Amino acid sequence: MKRYWMLALLLLMGAVFLAACKQATPTPTEAPKPTEAAPAKTEEPTQAPEKTEEETAEAPEATEAPAKEEFTFGLLLVGPYNDRGWSQAHYEAGKMVEEKVGYKMVYLDNVNPAARPGTTANQLAAELVAQGAKAVIFNSDDMKDAALLFAQENPDIYVIHISGDHVWKEGKNYVEVPNLANLMGRMEYMKMVAGCAAALTTKTGQIGYLGPLINDETRRLAASSYLGAKYCWENYLGKDPAELKFKVVWIGFWFHIPGQTLDPTQVADEFFTTGYDVVISGIDTTEALVEAKKFRDQGKEVWAIPYDYIQACDEAPEVCLGVPYFNWYPGYKQLLEAAATGQWESVFLWLGPDWKDINNLETSSVGFVKGQGLSEDAAKMVDKFIEELAGGLNLWVGPLNLQDGTPYLQEGEVATDVQIWYLPQLLEGMEGQSVSE
Repeated sequence: MKRYWMLALLLLMGAVFLAACKQATPTPTEAPKPTEAAPAKTEEPTQAPEKTEEETAEAPEATEAPAKEEFTFGLLLVGPYNDRGWSQAHYEAGKMVEEKVGYKMVYLDNVNPAARPGTTANQLAAELVAQGAKAVIFNSDDMKDAALLFAQENPDIYVIHISGDHVWKEGKNYVEVPNLANLMGRMEYMKMVAGCAAALTTKTGQIGYLGPLINDETRRLAASSYLGAKYCWENYLGKDPAELKFKVVWIGFWFHIPGQTLDPTQVADEFFTTGYDVVISGIDTTEALVEAKKFRDQGKEVWAIPYDYIQACDEAPEVCLGVPYFNWYPGYKQLLEAAATGQWESVFLWLGPDWKDINNLETSSVGFVKGQGLSEDAAKMVDKFIEELAGGLNLWVGPLNLQDGTPYLQEGEVATDVQIWYLPQLLEGMEGQSVSE
């Protein structure tokens, strides 16, 4: 009997255990039903859990923007970066872009056959691209062919050629190259001012012009100097233009290359020893000014007008009448910002002065700084001449003949930009070569 009770008790305990297990474990094929308080899977929690101090320190800010990619541009300089002339004007414009716009510049100077024999400008441009440049500036007419070739072979690089005309649709050398732009300043105005200052100062009536090589650019700039000198000689001093002597001597390149060019020091000396008491420089360097000071120190009353660089007069301030200079910053800024922001256009820019203030470095692409050597009376007349130019005075108006007597502009005819840019000869009244031999 006791055995039966023991058996019954064991059966009862087993039944209770099985019932408890069945209630605690769901059937494997059924998903458990969510309670009404549980949110749907697609809903975000109403409040994120607070982060610990350690998590807050390590996790990046969700709103932090990615770092802005730096834009790098390259600059090829035909001469030394510190030549106190053409190349330094370009170099300092590049530094202004770095400072004011925030882009990075990489550069190479002395990009010319004498300094780098066997190396082309387009090969050197590739070196700048390897350093990260997305735009490359070729800063000399001497690099014209290289700039075009590089632009055609590198369509993903923006190319700016200084003083060229390849993308000028009205010009003689137009080529459609979408990634190429041309930039030049209207230095013709400031060369007129230089010529005016020379004419108002000369005691002998003889002005020398120290020229680089002969091409369209150098002819029109020498001719502009002559036009300014002739106008001020006649209209401010009341003298006969036929009595004004204006002679051009070309050295053969933008600066002296021993054994390949005339020595600009010797050319300037020859001017000063043969009755020319003012020398206007058209080359990249300051030999005319240096030699004028040398002769002044010997007791001779002579003056010079350097070129290109705003601070060139500092070389010899007492003999400097002033300097017509390029300010490349406005043009650089315009083209490089267009490249960096995806607004690039293949354009030909021939940028003039800001007549409200020709020495405003933010807005004026060319300017003129009067020098200590300019007398007070002459300085006032130079200011008047600048005011006349600002008011619309145009000296490129006929009648004008070329040096050989060929009519260039008829009576009252105003020269077009094309006629000025491609001036084929010096003007009648100027002495010197008009074309290369």
